[in-house]
Amino acid sequence: MKRLLVLLLLFVGACDEVAPEHKETLYVFGTLVEFTLRGTPPEAAREAVSAVEKDFRRMHRDWHAWKPGELTELNAAFAAGESRQVSDFLLPLVRQAKEHYATSDGLFNPAIGRLIDAWGFHADELPKGSLPSFDAIRKLAAKAPTMDDVAIDGDRVSSRNPVVSLDFGGFAKGVALDMAVARLKSMGVKNAIVNAGGDLNTLGDAGERPWTVGIRHPKHWGVIASVDLGDDENLYTSGNYERFREHEGIRYAHILDPRDGMPVEHIVSASVIHKDGGLADAAATALTVAGPKDWQRIARRMGVEYVMLVDDAGTAYLSPAMKERVRFEPGEPVKLVVGDPH
Repeated sequence: MKRLLVLLLLFVGACDEVAPEHKETLYVFGTLVEFTLRGTPPEAAREAVSAVEKDFRRMHRDWHAWKPGELTELNAAFAAGESRQVSDFLLPLVRQAKEHYATSDGLFNPAIGRLIDAWGFHADELPKGSLPSFDAIRKLAAKAPTMDDVAIDGDRVSSRNPVVSLDFGGFAKGVALDMAVARLKSMGVKNAIVNAGGDLNTLGDAGERPWTVGIRHPKHWGVIASVDLGDDENLYTSGNYERFREHEGIRYAHILDPRDGMPVEHIVSASVIHKDGGLADAAATALTVAGPKDWQRIARRMGVEYVMLVDDAGTAYLSPAMKERVRFEPGEPVKLVVGDPH
């Protein structure tokens, strides 16, 4: 799963005496997941985080695109031209993936797992060595694996295209954090923030004021802007600057354009605020692919209002609603371009 790039700037501590703060860190999804719970007694907070950890462990196993688990078993069935019964733990992701594929006009396409693997990104470490054959990549992309090929009949799932291989790395973290916050709520937690490698889901507030978070600068360690998040708002950033492969001084991003199988160029990050973390995660990926020319249309189709893209020249493209909320650091970015997705 992609490592995303938002820094938590501030956990307000002005009311600590009446609202104790419990912090805990887990390592799942190949990244650190940080929990901050406010106003929850320590024992109850530990119990709640422990329950979420159990959920995360199952997600990491059964939603993984290349390690043994339910998803890899489903992909093997696709390759063999067979259907497979799918659990109610995985089936909702397949349904959501089909929905986000449709609303993004196919720019978010979790069916391209073989292309992602061909580029060497089905690994825990950054890929090294020779690049894959571009001709082979284009030929694989021409077989057009899409979520439209995936059929759901009750709890059985099949694909009419054997090249389809599902990879939920583009939005599974958003779904996971949505489920984590739902679990915390069910256990009586009122105020919390969950930060999974930079992707953030919030619950309640940070002590009678919003959670304030910073969006990491896409070209160096630091913050390009900050934003306040209200109750149940989530911030997701899809970035090309942390996971990539490099060859002869050229970086090839891990986010691929599903239409030709080639890495996305020019856009280095896309940030989305939405109350649905899975949707925000998927939209950030789709908007990165859409780029400066098409992001407004895709944002409109996917129903996201708060959007910011940053290109490799330092230009920031913002929806009007996002422009009203984001606070840029002095001197950043080089240029602002405001466009209305509505």
